[in-house]
Amino acid sequence: MPLAINSTAPDFMAQSTEGTIRFHDWMGDSWCVLFSHPKDFTPVCTTELGVMARMKPEFDRRGVKLLGLSIDPVEDHARWSADIKTVTGQAPNYPLIGDANLKIAKLYDMLPADAGDSATGRTAMDNATARTLFVIGPDKKIKLTISYPMTTGRDFNEVLRAIDSVQLTARQPLATPANWEQGDDVVIVPSVSDEEARKRFPEGWRAPVPYLRLVEMPN
Repeated sequence: MPLAINSTAPDFMAQSTEGTIRFHDWMGDSWCVLFSHPKDFTPVCTTELGVMARMKPEFDRRGVKLLGLSIDPVEDHARWSADIKTVTGQAPNYPLIGDANLKIAKLYDMLPADAGDSATGRTAMDNATARTLFVIGPDKKIKLTISYPMTTGRDFNEVLRAIDSVQLTARQPLATPANWEQGDDVVIVPSVSDEEARKRFPEGWRAPVPYLRLVEMPN
C-alpha cells in the first residue's frame, strides 16, 4: 500500500553527506521535507538541489529541516555537490542520503520490492519513480506528498506555500482555498459549528454558500 496522508513516515538509519542519520531522532520536534532523486549527475535534479540550498533559510524560518535522497552512494554525492555548486552557485547545505541498496526508496514506496538491492548498473530511468517529496510533521506523520516526473523540475515556492497552509491548519480548525497565499482569507472547516465559529471569530465571516465560510487569516 502506498504511504497515505497521516500515516507514520517510516523510520530508518542511513549514511548521509553529514554522517549517519537515524531519521526520527534526527527530525526531533521539527518539520521535515524529504525529497528524492533517481540518480546522481542528472540534469533536473542538479538544479533542484542547488535551488533548495538557496531557499534553505525560508525552510529554517518555518522550522523545517531538509533531507535529500538519491539512489547512489554517499561518495558519489560528494562529487555531485561540486557540480551542483557550479550550476547553481550553491552546494547542498543539508544532508543528502545515500540509498545505494534501494532500501529507503522501497520503504517509502518509491520503488517496487522486486527492484533489486543495488544501485549499481541502474539508470535514472530505472529509478524514475524516486521523484517524490514528503512533508512530515513533528508527530512523524506524513502531511503532504507530491510526485514529479524526471522531466519536470519542482517548484519549491509551491512547497513553501503548501507548508504555510499545512502548518496554519495544524494549529487551528481552518482550511485554505485554491491558490491561497499568506494573508489571504481562509476557510472555517465544516466540523466547526456556526455557534463555535462565532466564539472563535467574533468579527464574523462571509459565506457565498452556506458550507463555505471565509474569514480573515488569523495572526
